[in-house]
Amino acid sequence: MRMSLPAPIDTHTVLGAMLAPALLMAATGSLLVSANARLARVVDRLRGLIVAWEKDAPDRVERDTQIDRHRRRAAMVLRACRMLYAALAGFIGTSLGLAADALLGFRMGEVPTVLAVIGMLCLLIACIQMGREVSLSVKSFDEELDQELARRRG
Repeated sequence: MRMSLPAPIDTHTVLGAMLAPALLMAATGSLLVSANARLARVVDRLRGLIVAWEKDAPDRVERDTQIDRHRRRAAMVLRACRMLYAALAGFIGTSLGLAADALLGFRMGEVPTVLAVIGMLCLLIACIQMGREVSLSVKSFDEELDQELARRRG
């Protein structure tokens, strides 16, 4: 009885399969840069509002509303960042899972696929959060602009 040797691993195929998660990692990294920049802008805006709030400006109620809105925006961006980091971990796990699966003779089953799906779901949730934050940002800007125009006219 003759034992069959396992088929040799096609390194190029495995590396090619690892490229798709790598591209998703790069895209996720770009979204993280953008989300962190948005978070920094929200924090800067909050700091400015707090300074105005401490001076007990006549429009304190409006400032309180703005502070609350910017706190919600910051929370949304933070949730998006967390999901983007989770997506990045999922895509890294996918890439490593594909390599490990090849080295182990393709015994890991659906593990790399599950990790990829987790990464994509986290990316989807992050995009939804960022979309909500952008909407709140525009609403906030519109209200602040209306308040400033009313002040200048009055």
